[in-house]
Parts: sequence; structure tokens; C-alpha cells
Amino acid sequence: MKFDVNLMGIQLRNPLIVASSSLTNSVKNVLNCEKHGAAAVVLKSLYEEQILADSDKLVEQDEMYQWYPQAMDFVQNISKEEGLEAYLNLIRSCKKDVGIPVFASINCYSAMEWPKFANEIENAGADAIELNITIFPSDPMISPLDIESRYMEIINTVRKIVKVPVTVKLSSYFMNIQRIVMKMCEAGASGMVLFNRLYRPDIDIDSMKMITRDTLSSPEELTHSLRWIGLLSAKVRCDLIAGTGIHDAAGVIKQLLAGAKAVEICSVLYENGIGYIRDILNDMEAWMKRKGYDSIDDFRGLINLDPHNSAAWERIHFMKKTSGNIIKPIKLD
Repeated sequence: MKFDVNLMGIQLRNPLIVASSSLTNSVKNVLNCEKHGAAAVVLKSLYEEQILADSDKLVEQDEMYQWYPQAMDFVQNISKEEGLEAYLNLIRSCKKDVGIPVFASINCYSAMEWPKFANEIENAGADAIELNITIFPSDPMISPLDIESRYMEIINTVRKIVKVPVTVKLSSYFMNIQRIVMKMCEAGASGMVLFNRLYRPDIDIDSMKMITRDTLSSPEELTHSLRWIGLLSAKVRCDLIAGTGIHDAAGVIKQLLAGAKAVEICSVLYENGIGYIRDILNDMEAWMKRKGYDSIDDFRGLINLDPHNSAAWERIHFMKKTSGNIIKPIKLD
């Protein structure tokens, strides 16, 4: 049984990647992921602000920190203990002690100043760099095209500096997801992670304070990324990595059938422990045996080969369901 996949030229022993989180914030945790079967890890994110705070460029770049000194203090305090040098040391230590690929993660919103440090991240040994680009459309005067251009600028700038593969973890808040994904692949992204699960604010009506709600994903969220993996997998040249809502082997298999090269998992590991990676792999193996598949390549993207399924990713599925002619779901028996 062959579980191995080639992702952006990097050989993985299976398609399961542990997403950027506290599960990947130390060598000990990364070793634990490897021990239980993870094919790769994305290290906990380093924020653009942390890099800039280390280089005394933060206030120059974003005037927000001039008006909110408490935010500046918060970032500088984080940077003292978890800044760029600490992150580089984490990468070096992981590459020394861990046998699986290690991806760095940069949470960023601009192409100013910080990309020059991407070379240091590459030299520390990162096998790839995941750009978690977060440009919140809070200014009504900024057009969608302006936001798109900032994404392209970030990708282009980083690609000029590093040789390792660069992936983009994208949110789903775009008017035309197919357009933006295709443009990012053309701009040099080696892979796209669909989708980033953004911070979700809420209000506690008793304490009258802002709180965080729905920190972990639910299995019901799988179908959102599944649709776009299915629509895009045959149209783009870069590799697609599925994320959010993948909580079991069936979720992984569905994403692979739709054309994903790999998946990022996180919430399910918080709920069930790192050892659950092995359970997912065992269940995948059992399903592949029942279906007679010797490798993942035997069935990856298979659902898109049936022309009757192509329209089901789009409007026709909704029309059939609401008209009473319900499409029967695929059973992973």
C-alpha cells in the first residue's frame, strides 16, 4: 500500500500535514507528530510584526502602532521571547532532530521590509514557506483589485528571495476565488492551502466583552473547501492542499478524490490527540483495500473524471436539491 505523495517536489510519506498551531510550536511537539505518522508539519506562525519589531521597522511601516501604543507594546513583548531568532532556532533544531519535512509559516499583510528575512528562514533549513496572508478589508476605499495586487506583491517578493516552495494559505473571502488562485499560481505560488479559518470574534452579553468563538473547526465545514478543490484541481498548475473541517479518514479521502495533493489537519488533533493521525491512516488503508487501490495516485482526482460530477460542484447541485431531485452522496464503503 503506497501512501506517499509528491507535494511541490517534496516527497511525503502520506498526505497528512499537521497545520500551524501550538501542536507544532516546539521540537518536542514536532517529534510527537512525526512519531504518530504525520508526513510533515507547518510550524506555528511567525507574525510579520514580530520580524519588524526585531528590526525596529514596525512603527515606520504601519502607523496603526503610532496610534495604539498598547498594541506596539504587545508585539514587542512577544518579539523578545518569540522573535525571528527564536523561530530560526526552532527550524534549525527541528531539521536536526526530525526526519519529516518542516514548513515555516509567516502570517503577513504586506511586502515591506520583512521578506528580506525569508532568506534567513530558508537558510535555517525550512523545506517550504507557507504565507498566511491576512489583509482585512476594513477600509471601504480599498478596491478588491488593490487587495489582490498586495497578495501578488507579497508572493512575487518572497519568490525572488527564496528557492524553496512557497504556499499561500488563502481565506475564502474573495469575490472570485478561481481567479485569485489562478493568479497566485501564475505569480509563483507552488501550492495553495484552501482555506484559512480566520479568527472569529463574538460578544459575551453578560460581561459585555469581546471573546473568541468556534476556535476549532467542525466536520460540517469540510464541504466548503471540498467544492473549490474540486473546481480548481484540474485547472491550476500548483498543488492544492485542503484545510478546515477534515476530522476523519473519510474527510481526507473526499479531498483526495476531489484532487487535493495533501491535507492540513489541526482541530481533530486537539479533540482526539496526536495519536489520532495513526487512526486516520489505518482507516484510509482499510478503505483503499476494500476499493482495490494500491496507491493514492490510483484515486486522486477520480471524482472529477466523471463529466456528470463537474456541474455538481456548481449551481446544478443546488437546483436539484431544492427541486426535490436530490443527488445521492458518495458512499465511502
